[in-house]
Amino acid sequence: MEVSNILAVIDAEIAKLQQARALLAGAATAPKNGRGRPKGSKNNVASAIANTLKAVTPAKTAAPAKTVKAAKVAAKTAGGKRQLSPEGRKAIADAMKRRWAERRKQAVKQAAK
Repeated sequence: MEVSNILAVIDAEIAKLQQARALLAGAATAPKNGRGRPKGSKNNVASAIANTLKAVTPAKTAAPAKTVKAAKVAAKTAGGKRQLSPEGRKAIADAMKRRWAERRKQAVKQAAK
């Protein structure tokens, strides 16, 4: 074999090895997925609000100003934290008290046996 042929074969091998190294180095430094919702996600808060506004607001018709304003207020309050009314809070408290009373009765029955 001639020296030039040997050098050409060695150069080809070096090129293959460098390409393989670049692929392996790229795979080793690939970014890991972070926590949370992906940046391009369709289920983020902004698109949820936009979808709600689309559903609530009428389509390009001459609507009175009050209905558009009411729709915006409804969309704004729909995404917020829900508040429990005092009546609802009292109903839940009464239900829990009844539940605890039943548990105490069952505990007394178990202790009596």
